[in-house]
Amino acid sequence: MTTDERNFRSVYYEKVGCRGVGETNKLENLLKEKLVDQGKLKQFCIRFAVPVRHRSLLWCSLLNIHPMYTNNLQYVMIQRKAVYTDLLRALKIMKLIDEAKMPKSRILYAMWLLETKRLPLGCNISTSEHNFIAISETLLQLFDNEVEIYWMAKKIYQITEDIEKDLPKLTTLTNSLLEKNNQDLYRHMETNNLLQKLPLNRWYVTCFAGVLNESALARVWDKIIGGSYQILAFVLFKMLSKVDRCIFKCKDIDALLECIDKLNAKNEKELSDVIVSKSIEMWQSSEFFYKSS
Repeated sequence: MTTDERNFRSVYYEKVGCRGVGETNKLENLLKEKLVDQGKLKQFCIRFAVPVRHRSLLWCSLLNIHPMYTNNLQYVMIQRKAVYTDLLRALKIMKLIDEAKMPKSRILYAMWLLETKRLPLGCNISTSEHNFIAISETLLQLFDNEVEIYWMAKKIYQITEDIEKDLPKLTTLTNSLLEKNNQDLYRHMETNNLLQKLPLNRWYVTCFAGVLNESALARVWDKIIGGSYQILAFVLFKMLSKVDRCIFKCKDIDALLECIDKLNAKNEKELSDVIVSKSIEMWQSSEFFYKSS
């Protein structure tokens, strides 16, 4: 099978929600191995659509939440749960959280602050805003195991710190994609100083948490956890192109952000699915996909 045929098949499966039986079996066999091969799992994330039922296990394996030796899984997860329970109990004793009133994402944030010794005196966690909270909110929509969610949030936040360091490269790639593939939009945004004012630090560093529908966003996070941060620039390009008619009327960044808010407010899941599918398709046709592979 040629690369183009495989890419078409992969994108088609992404759109209709189906996976090749051979691909799924391959992933299941990889996850059953006594010694997890993270290299092969990353390659799977990059090349194929990750089945929803395997996503939690796959992410936990790649994020080093689960041990490399699968026969140690039960012991390790007992320790993970103990850390989670101790942090939660400590916050309750200090009366810093109210589980009945506080969103779970902020409770997880408070636990992370306590564990990392960043919890300041007098911190009003209920009104705090932080990238960790945005990441946690997305994970809470995707998964049910709160212990694993907490550990995923910590590990993904660590990834976003690396993404933040790569912002200059991602910004250059974003501009390049626009200039090459949508010159009219690029010139309009450049002329009106909109490119420089895009909130890339928020969008890229949170991996679009809270911007795109969670079920669609998970497919982007598959690629990021697999090691490809460049997918973020392709997502933004497709998102901007989706509302380019609206953007052509914008002269300031507030108006542009309003266009994107309207896009995501109307039929959010369907539009997010389209944006993500087209982003992955474009990325898989680019040089960055082959470098990641």
